Amino acid sequence: MANTRTTPSGTPTNVTQKHTRGGIGESTLRPDGTLKVTGEFAYSSDMWHEDMLWGQTLRSTVAHAEIVSIDVSEALAMPGVYSVLTYDDLPAEMKNYGLEIQDTPVLANGRVRHHGEPVALVAADHPETARRAAAKIKIDYRELPLVTDEASALAADAPLVHEGRDDHHAGHVPHPNIVHRQPIIRGNVEEARKRADVIVEGEYTFGMQDQAFLGPESGLAVPGEDGGVDLYVATQWLHSDLKQIAPVLGLPEEKVRMTLSGVGGAFGGREDISMQIHACLLALATNKPVKIVYNRFESFFGHVHRHPAKLHYEHGATKDGKLTHMKCRIVLDGGAYASASPAVVGNASSLSVGPYVLDDVDIEAIALYTNNPPCGAMRGFGAVQACFAYEAQMDKLAAKLGMDPVEFRQLNAMEMGTVMPTGQVVDSPAPVAELLRRVKARPLPPERQWESAGEGADVRALPGGLSNTTHGEGVVRGVGYAVGIKNVGFSEGFDDYSTARVRLEVINGEPVAMVHTAMAEVGQGGVTVHAQIARTELGVTQVTIHPADTQVGSAGSTSASRQTYMTGGAVKNTCEHVREALLERGRRKNGSYHPAWAHAELLLEGGKVVTDGGEVLADIADILEDEAIDLELEFRHRPTVPFDLKTGQGDGHVQYTFAAHRAVVEVDTELGLVKVVELATAQDVGKALNMLSVVGQIQGGTTQGLGVAVMEEIIVDPKTAKVRNPSFTDYLIPTILDTPTIPVDVLELADPNAPYGLRGLGEAPTLSSTPAVLAAIRQATGLELNKTPIRPEALTGTL
Repeated sequence: MANTRTTPSGTPTNVTQKHTRGGIGESTLRPDGTLKVTGEFAYSSDMWHEDMLWGQTLRSTVAHAEIVSIDVSEALAMPGVYSVLTYDDLPAEMKNYGLEIQDTPVLANGRVRHHGEPVALVAADHPETARRAAAKIKIDYRELPLVTDEASALAADAPLVHEGRDDHHAGHVPHPNIVHRQPIIRGNVEEARKRADVIVEGEYTFGMQDQAFLGPESGLAVPGEDGGVDLYVATQWLHSDLKQIAPVLGLPEEKVRMTLSGVGGAFGGREDISMQIHACLLALATNKPVKIVYNRFESFFGHVHRHPAKLHYEHGATKDGKLTHMKCRIVLDGGAYASASPAVVGNASSLSVGPYVLDDVDIEAIALYTNNPPCGAMRGFGAVQACFAYEAQMDKLAAKLGMDPVEFRQLNAMEMGTVMPTGQVVDSPAPVAELLRRVKARPLPPERQWESAGEGADVRALPGGLSNTTHGEGVVRGVGYAVGIKNVGFSEGFDDYSTARVRLEVINGEPVAMVHTAMAEVGQGGVTVHAQIARTELGVTQVTIHPADTQVGSAGSTSASRQTYMTGGAVKNTCEHVREALLERGRRKNGSYHPAWAHAELLLEGGKVVTDGGEVLADIADILEDEAIDLELEFRHRPTVPFDLKTGQGDGHVQYTFAAHRAVVEVDTELGLVKVVELATAQDVGKALNMLSVVGQIQGGTTQGLGVAVMEEIIVDPKTAKVRNPSFTDYLIPTILDTPTIPVDVLELADPNAPYGLRGLGEAPTLSSTPAVLAAIRQATGLELNKTPIRPEALTGTL
C-alpha cells in the first residue's frame, strides 16, 4: 500500500446482510438503520486519527471587496499552530474548481465575491486553537459595489462579478452576469393567445432554501508516504470531487484516494466541494492528518443553497377549460459562482409548463451571477420553483373559468404520448389525471380536531401549536391541490453512467456476493437496494456491501433521483454478467450430466442453479469451488441531447416522474398562523424495489416542500448581501410537531426503458407539496400569496 499510516477510527467497513429472502419488492430493513437510531453509526464528523490536527477556515466578513492585505503573523506565532495558508501558498497552477465551470477559487485571490468566502486556512493541534488563530489573521478589505438582483446585475454599467469569462456558456448569453440562458420556443404564442377566452398573469417569488442536513460538512485528510493523500469525507459524488481536488493539489488522480465516510444527509448540498480541498492542503503542508468539521454557522456558508427565483407567467384557456398557450420568464439567482446553475436553468425551462399539454409556449430561463451566496443543487433542481408558479396559475385559471381546480388540471393533463415543449415525446406512463383523482378521492380529515379532546382544546392540533396562541378563534380550513413533473437522471447530453463491481465466491461453504460501487449513501437506502438486487439476480442469501471509494469506477452523483436507476442498474447489469459466467462454468463442468444445462431457462435461487420448472441442477458453491467470479462493468441510460440554444428543442431528459398532493390546512386568520393538518400524496414509482424506503422518501420530500411553503428561507440583506440567519435558531425547519399526517398512495406503472421498470422518486414529492400548501392557505384566506415562504405578516396584512 502506498499509505502505511494507521487507519483512522470511524473508517467505513463492509456492511453484510444475511437473509433467506430479501430480494427486490420486499421491505428489507436497512443495514445501517439500527446503528443510526442507536447512535452507534460513525459519521464523517466522528472520524479520528491519533496524531491529527484540526483545520479551520477564515471566511470573508463582507460580500464584495478587494483584499488589500492579509497579515497572518500573529496566527503563525500562536503555540499549537502548524500552518496558515492563503492563496499565495497554493501548490499548483490550477487554483480554481467547479462542477462545470471552474470559477470558484480555492482561497480568495485578491477579491471576495460573497459573504463567507474562504480566505485563509489554519491547522492547529486543537480546534479551539485553530479557531483563535484564524481570528488573529488581519485582512484589510476595500469594499466594492454590490450586484444583488436582476436590475443591478444587468444594468448597462453593472459591475462584472466575473471579468473575462471564457467558459462555454459565455458566448451564448446577452450579458456577462448571466451564467446561462435557455429559451424554449414551440408553436405560435401570439396566434394561440387569440383563441384564449381567459388570460391570467402572475409574478411569483421563491425564497432561498437551505438543504438543512443535520450532519455538518466534515472529513479527514491523511498524507501518504507516496506524496499523495487519503481523504475520508461525506460527499454526494466521490469521482466528481476527485476530478476537482487533484488538479489544485498538483497531484495525479491515483494519488488522491477517496473513501466515503458516514453522511448525515445531503439533498444536493454536498454535490459541490466544501472542505475537501482545504483539508488536503493542510495535511500535505503539515505532513499530518487534518480533520475539518464545520459548526452550524459555518455550514450555512460552506455549501450552496436552492436558487431563489422571480417568475413571471402568462396562461390562456378557452371557456371550456383547454389551455391555449403559456409564456414565462424565470430568473434564478445563482450567487457568486456557477456551481450547478447551468443545469438548473435547463431543468427550470424544460419543465416550466408542468405536466400539462401545451403546444404553444414561449419560455426563457436565466441564472444570474450576483454577490449573494452561491446557489446550486437542491432536491427538485429548478423544477421546484417552476411548479410553485405554474400550479398557482392553474388555480387562477380554474377560478376565472368557474371550474373545479382538480377537474381543470385533469382536463389538461399530459399522458403517455404527449409532446413536451422541447419536442420530446413522453414514452412511458404519465398518470397525471389518475394521481389527482386519487388524492381528491381520499376522505378529508375531521375538522376542528382539537375539540375532540373533550374539556379543553388540544393545542398541538391548533395553528401555533404548543405556543398556545389560539384556542380556535378565527381558525378557517383550506384545501389545496397540486401536481408536478420532474426529470430523472442527468440530462442534456451528459454522459451519465454508473459502475458496479460484483464478486461471487464461496466463503465457509456458502456462496457470497460482494457489491462494490462508489455510490454515496446519503440516507436514501441505496446500500439496502443493492443487496436486494444482488440476492434477486444471483440467488444468494449473503451479500456484502463494500465501502464506497474511488478504487472502483464512478457511480455518478447521488442526486437527480438517479441512483436506484443508474447504480442499481449497474449492479443488476454486472450481476447478470456474473450469473452468465457462472452458468457457463456450470455448463462446462456439468453439462454432460443433464440436458437442461443446454436447453432450459436456468435460474439462480436459494444458492442453487434451478430450471424454470424448479428442478435443481447444482449448488452454486459446487460450481464456484475456490475460483471466484469478479466483474466490474459500466451501465448507461439511453442517450440524451443538449437543448437547442435558440429554440430549446431536443430529447434532453431520460425519464419523467410525477407526484400529486392534497393539502389540508387550518389558518388562524387573525394571527397569521398555519397548521398543516394533512398532506396526502400519490406518486407513480414504476416499480417499488423496497416499499418501506419508497414511502420514507416520499414523506421526506413532502416535508421539505412543506418547509419552504411556510417557514424556510435564508434571509440575505439586500443592502449588504450578508446572510442574516445562519443558524437553526433563525432558519426554521419542520419538526415532528410541524409535520402533518402524510398518507401515501403508490402507483407502479412500469417504465419499459428502466431497470425493473422503476422510476426515480426522491425529488418529485418536493415539487407539488409546496404549491398544494399555498393553494390551501389561499382558499382559507382569499389572499393571492405569490411568495414563499408564507409568513404570518403576509396573512394579517401587517407587512
